[in-house]
Amino acid sequence: MTDQQAPQATVNAKSSQEPRAQKDILGYLVLIAGVGALFWGAVAAVGTGWGFWAYTSGLKGVAGAFLLGIAAILLGLLQMWRVRKSYTRSSRIRCSVGMLVALVYVGWIGTFFVKALTVPAIHDVSTDLADLPVFKTLQLRTDNLDNVPGADDSKMRGLTPEQRWAMVHQKDYGDIRSVRVNETVPVVIAKAERLAKARGWDVAVSLPEEGRLEATETSAFFQFKDDVVLRVRPLDTGEGSIVDMRSVSRVGQSDLGVNAKRVRTFLADLTGTVTAAQ
Repeated sequence: MTDQQAPQATVNAKSSQEPRAQKDILGYLVLIAGVGALFWGAVAAVGTGWGFWAYTSGLKGVAGAFLLGIAAILLGLLQMWRVRKSYTRSSRIRCSVGMLVALVYVGWIGTFFVKALTVPAIHDVSTDLADLPVFKTLQLRTDNLDNVPGADDSKMRGLTPEQRWAMVHQKDYGDIRSVRVNETVPVVIAKAERLAKARGWDVAVSLPEEGRLEATETSAFFQFKDDVVLRVRPLDTGEGSIVDMRSVSRVGQSDLGVNAKRVRTFLADLTGTVTAAQ
């Protein structure tokens, strides 16, 4: 190599490295956006649970992180297509990790969005709509029926919020009904208390003599609290009891089906084989 060729080779090497470095800026952005989406969503949820901000702000943070995750995935696909021939192994790893983290977060949050489309936008579920189990120790939220869906539905026009709630409940949760058990009221309440504590619920009151149990379940991240009341009454025949359960979320309009699932699973464990009361 001559003295004139050496500087030229150096210039060519630098010029080939600069485009590659410029191209991989997107790779770093994908990694930062993907990890950032997961971090942002986690902080939004945990911060809500710790009381740093209102739950509505936390939900907005989770939604914002969801959009950031989608952006990371799309940006990663674009980056891989743009530099598909000159992509180095380290660049590919950065981009892949960012996309994978974003995909995990987006997929997880996406399941909640899908769930919201498949369940009614209510947060109060009961086995008995005509004679609701009543909270006496825990306080039922004051805005419990303020945002019941169906106000603009022609089929529900003229109905009160409680009537709309009952209609929506019956349509989507018609399988949730009172159950009968061949055990006395005190035995059922005692068993219910054990099951509630085994689930990590905070039992507010357990009164076998009244046939009433009230408890609260708290979610893991957001620390959302849902209140439960169990009502157990003796059958007229004197043999066995009839069990009713109600589960209500303290905040939010839609519970994403959580209360219905809680009632179904708890009664199934309490009674073994659930038999609908006539």
